[in-house]
Amino acid sequence: MDFASIFQSQKEFFNSHQTKRVAFRKETLLKLKNLLKSNEEQLYEAIYNDFRKGKFDTFLTELNLVYNEIDFFLKNLDKLSRPKKVKTVLSLQPGKSYIHYDPLGVTLVIGAWNYPYQLTLSPMVSAIAAGNTCIIKPSELPENTMHLLADLINNNFPSNYLYVVQGGIPETTELLKLRFDKIFFTGSPKVGKIVYEAAAKNLVPVTLELGGKSPAIVTETADLNVAAKRLVWGKFLNGGQTCIAPDYLLVEESVKPQLLQLIKEKLQETNYSDGAEYYTSIINKRNFDRILGLVDDSKIVFGGKYNADSLYIEPTIMDNVNWEGPVMQEEIFGPVLPVVSYNNYDDILHKIIEREKPLAAYLFSNSEEEKDKLLTLVSFGGGCINDTLMHITSDYLPFGGIGNSGIGNYHGEFGFLTFSHQKSVIDKTNWGEPDWKYPPYTDKKMHWLKKVM
Repeated sequence: MDFASIFQSQKEFFNSHQTKRVAFRKETLLKLKNLLKSNEEQLYEAIYNDFRKGKFDTFLTELNLVYNEIDFFLKNLDKLSRPKKVKTVLSLQPGKSYIHYDPLGVTLVIGAWNYPYQLTLSPMVSAIAAGNTCIIKPSELPENTMHLLADLINNNFPSNYLYVVQGGIPETTELLKLRFDKIFFTGSPKVGKIVYEAAAKNLVPVTLELGGKSPAIVTETADLNVAAKRLVWGKFLNGGQTCIAPDYLLVEESVKPQLLQLIKEKLQETNYSDGAEYYTSIINKRNFDRILGLVDDSKIVFGGKYNADSLYIEPTIMDNVNWEGPVMQEEIFGPVLPVVSYNNYDDILHKIIEREKPLAAYLFSNSEEEKDKLLTLVSFGGGCINDTLMHITSDYLPFGGIGNSGIGNYHGEFGFLTFSHQKSVIDKTNWGEPDWKYPPYTDKKMHWLKKVM
């Protein structure tokens, strides 16, 4: 496949300025939404065949978020794309100051396998809303969803506007050689570094949505029933294959026995058996083996069962884990929850601070002091107080990492800004300009310069 020719055709189409028309962008978004809705059953079937993800979870965590993102732009795009008038400083009077929002051009979106619809289509929606063309590279691991996305988009949109590339590492490597105007990547920090390095050769701006070990803290002031319910849901949703899932649990020693008992009860109440409609399998054998390699059988207090044929791993709780153990050295990205107890809240915050900045952090507490300390002292991409995962669902909150967990953010207005250039413009009058900035310079002009500037 000649990626260079597709890229060039998109560049030419962008330079025709059709994508800059707000009406054109909204028409595209509405067409995309209707296309997805009319093919929902195919979307459900494809993702189930990839890793047994059920309809409810697919709608809740994938299609629903994409629909909401489209609806946000259909409602707000006129206002977002309008030049924004800002204050004009004294030295620029008489005149007016504006920020114009320009699309960047030809963009590349590289999606992730764990939420193959949401994490591929949502950034594409932002790129469209901002007025760009887009080449989309879904993950090849869930191959059924990759093929379906290619069929739907490539058969319903012109390739010089939107185009899905199928394939794996060789295809991605070739794409990264092209001089895009923006690259948006979702995946691991390891691959993110490769994308960043390739983009740097062409000075291409990059947004990286990565991952990391996201902590969940439960203090003695927390509502333990709520904590157990929301931790279990957030951790084991999608088979634990969620970039913002609670990666490890830090629980105050005094409430640990009660919390663990409640977590076990919640797990027993829910059918996380092999083949359950709302519990996915692991994406492939390589990840299945990697996750099991992190499990220490001697520390298991719940779960531990697995089935290599169906790539099933039962929700597994490991207690009395130490910071140096294998399970604490890398992002688990699977249904294994290590538990570390603590006695001093300040000490545990410093432990988190010493590690790489996580993509998410969660605190279950009813203490305002504990909440303030987490938010003030600990750097992380985003998170929740007394909940898990739900911050990702708001179009009014930026979603993204910091440091090793990512660069930049998106969702709603933040996605629009990610795929836009904020162009500053001064519109001056032809009258009323003082001459202090023009030679010859005098002491009097210096006097006025200091006053004005």
